[in-house]
Order: sequence, then structure tokens, then C-alpha cells
Amino acid sequence: MYLFDMDGTLIDSNGVWKNVDREFLSRRGLAYTHAYYEGVAHTIFPLAAKFTKEFCHLEESCEEIMAEWMELAKDAYAHVPVKPGVRSYLKQCKAEGRTMAVVTSSVPEHCHLALERLGLEKYFDRVTFAQDLGMEKKQPEIWQAAAAAAKERPESCTVFDDSLSACRGARAAKMRVIGVYDRFFAQDEKEMRSFCDVYIESFEELLWKVKEK
Repeated sequence: MYLFDMDGTLIDSNGVWKNVDREFLSRRGLAYTHAYYEGVAHTIFPLAAKFTKEFCHLEESCEEIMAEWMELAKDAYAHVPVKPGVRSYLKQCKAEGRTMAVVTSSVPEHCHLALERLGLEKYFDRVTFAQDLGMEKKQPEIWQAAAAAAKERPESCTVFDDSLSACRGARAAKMRVIGVYDRFFAQDEKEMRSFCDVYIESFEELLWKVKEK
């Protein structure tokens, strides 16, 4: 079974949240720092809001913070592009009879909007939302839950993700991991290359490998 992350892996959407974070902080006269990025990147909405409230010493509730983020993001997910080679690779995997699912930290509303608009929903049997499970993708339990939902053994699953912490979580769940380059997390590329079973800069590379066989 193939398990795909969405943001930064299937779609080029990480910039949406960087822009949201910058605007959110600038409204309060705060700088967007690496420490803040480390606290909110690749985590679920409620935990990111909790971190933001504490890190920035805000009076707003976590619910108010999340509502403002949603307002700032608005319909951005209706306009994000699919990453190169993704549509062709999913079509190829479908033709091979592979079972595929999405495992994402994204807000369900955004996920469904993007997948539907880009015509990608038809390739996936299910979507596992980290937010619904109250877990982060760095935890092996979320990957185990995704495998169990499909009645698959973790050892038979391959994960595609642009996040080093998520790849570590999947590996801890005994899954094979394929790291996917994303320019917003380029600083992790060296470590991703050394950690992952395979590392790709584009899904087009996988199409090329198949054609060469």
C-alpha cells in the first residue's frame, strides 16, 4: 500500500501556510522566526494553535487563533497546483493495481477542496486526518492506524512525505519511506537523503525509472 502526504508532497501548498504565518504574526508586530517555524511546521491545527498562543503570549483562545488562520487561508487551496509528475505517477500506480491513501496534517476542508479541484480524489481509497486522530505524523501510531484502516501490515506500506519528522515516524512504524523534495524544507534535504530508503526531487523521476525497466 502507498501512503501519500498531501501538503508539499502531492500539492505545492506549503507556501500558503508560510504566508499565513507571516501575516498572522505581522498583525501583532511579531517576527517570523525559525523557532516559530519549528513549532508549527508539519503539526496539526490544534497543537499549532496551542504552541502559537504560548510562544507568542497571546490572549486569544486557540479556537480564535485557528479561526483567524482559516480566514487568512480563505480559498487558497482552490488555487494550489499539483506538483510535477504527481498526476502521471498516481495514474501509473492505479494502472498497476496499487492501493493508495492520503495521510495528512491538513485541515479536512482544505484537503478535500484541493484533491477534488485537482482531480486527485479518484486515486485514493481513503484519507487519514492527523487532526481527527489527535496525533502528529512524527508518531508511529498514526501510520499504524492508517495501515490498520486499510487492513494492511505496516511492513507492506510505503510512505511518500516531504517532512523528515514524518518519515521518521513512518520508519518507526516499520514502513518504507520515500522522501520528497520541497523547496520550503530544503534545509532538511541532506538528512532526508541519508535517512530515507529513496529520495526524489520530483515524481517524474519515478516515471523515468519505470520506463527504463
